[in-house]
Amino acid sequence: MIYLDFEEPIANLNQQLEEIQQIAAKGDVNVDASIKELTEKIEQKKAEIYSGLSGWQKVQLSRHPERPYTMYYIEQMTDLFIEQHGDRIMHDDKAIVGGFGKLDKQTVMFIGHQKGVNTKMRQYRNFGMANPEGYRKALRLMKLAEKFNKPIINLIDTPGAYPGIEAEEHGQAEAIARNLYEMFGLRVPIICIIIGEGASGGALGIGIGDQIYMLENTWYSVISPESCSSILWRTWDNKEQAAENLKLTSADMLKFGLVDGIIEEPLGGAHHDPETMASTLKKYILDHLKPLLKMDPDKRIEKRIKKFEQMGIFNKGREPVAKKNTVKTSKNAAIK
Repeated sequence: MIYLDFEEPIANLNQQLEEIQQIAAKGDVNVDASIKELTEKIEQKKAEIYSGLSGWQKVQLSRHPERPYTMYYIEQMTDLFIEQHGDRIMHDDKAIVGGFGKLDKQTVMFIGHQKGVNTKMRQYRNFGMANPEGYRKALRLMKLAEKFNKPIINLIDTPGAYPGIEAEEHGQAEAIARNLYEMFGLRVPIICIIIGEGASGGALGIGIGDQIYMLENTWYSVISPESCSSILWRTWDNKEQAAENLKLTSADMLKFGLVDGIIEEPLGGAHHDPETMASTLKKYILDHLKPLLKMDPDKRIEKRIKKFEQMGIFNKGREPVAKKNTVKTSKNAAIK
């Protein structure tokens, strides 16, 4: 188990517990009371730490290297998954995966960012940062789902769209903008779930949906705390302050009305019990998909559009007073 810096007290207690358990395994001393006491201390310390996480600490949890990614959830939740490849224009972007999967008796189109589970796979997946081809592949699959009248489930987990020169040359901004435009008009239900990082246009490129949910220890923002700190203070040292000021946690997003709900994670994060997390996610998807499937497509689209139109706070001042047009003569007389 990999521990983050703020989890060090838990790591120390777990180490003590392992040492006592090793003594118990030898059978020389009865340490049942010590094991019970330490176990209780660990649970108390977990509850204390995880109940008061800061914005930056939640960002750290969302990036935990042992955290489950899109393909893990798909494999755990589906009885059958058929992955689709390519954007039919250029090539197959490995940072975005997608295909038809079976959730119990319901066939859905899964689309999501995939980061990779080790160094080699992270490079192969470009750390979950999609090129334009990835967003065009996602749109092709969403159109395919619409053709066969199957709902779409988008799993979002990206530090942002790939910012390389080639990505810009291939139309990164256009590809994301096209997805935003097309997703509003898709005639099938769309559920978007942020399972890790939800950064900038990279997340929004597959983030238009009828319902948007976040796992408990995830974040959603126009910019990462590090980039925000770099712009405002010319250094990454203020990333913790940036994370607090950005109000990027799931609780903040729910408060602002930008998401529809928060999916609870196992204590300590999804990586502490991935199987339970996948089971919870599956149930959540199926429960919230049922009412969407019953809605008339036109009404569903109308509601989807209104949902995003109502986001944000607008202050409308008084209309400016129109000035009367005047033409001054040489005698300084005004002619109306």
